[in-house]
Amino acid sequence: MTAALRGLSLCACLTSAAFAPAADAFTANLNPGTRAIYLRVGDGVYTGSYTGNGTPGNGGGIDVVSVTVPAAAVGNGVDQVMTTTASSGVSNYDSYAFCNVPAQIYVGGFYRRTGSGGAATLTATVPAGLTNAQGETIAFSQISWTSSGNGDTGAQPIPAGTFQPGNQVLASFPINTWRESCHTFRYANDAVVGAGTYTGRVTYTLSAP
Repeated sequence: MTAALRGLSLCACLTSAAFAPAADAFTANLNPGTRAIYLRVGDGVYTGSYTGNGTPGNGGGIDVVSVTVPAAAVGNGVDQVMTTTASSGVSNYDSYAFCNVPAQIYVGGFYRRTGSGGAATLTATVPAGLTNAQGETIAFSQISWTSSGNGDTGAQPIPAGTFQPGNQVLASFPINTWRESCHTFRYANDAVVGAGTYTGRVTYTLSAP
């Protein structure tokens, strides 16, 4: 534990749940078709691109968002920018380099079906806190994110926010649309906590009735 005593290491694991049967912030209208829903958070699986008749898949691993706070700065209230293990910021819609990795996490996907009306809902399942080996905790509400995208100027379809424990609604995906944003995470660093590595996992889900 000698290394941990020099500071605080914090990480949050982000995992996506995916299901399949440009002046402003990026959204795209899709032609109605066979009912399908797809979500990617961080590094996902998609062969080709949507505009190139590609095929979405499942998997891609769990990306980690982390920061190490120097001992002298623990609890000083200065936000700490987090980094990620993401290796791809390329959009699955058209292969555009949309997010900057490893600083950002890509969050995007689509909801498609025949007919009109309705929307899919993007939610995050958030635990109460991050925990270290000694059982000490940091509230998950200490982690927030900003939302952007290369070339974007308007309000983001998956907006900025702060994690709240429980099932948290993040965005709506109207029928036959593709929506995507790049999230940059920050740790608020508002509390003096014990040294160690604190971990917790947030699960993102895109679901439709």
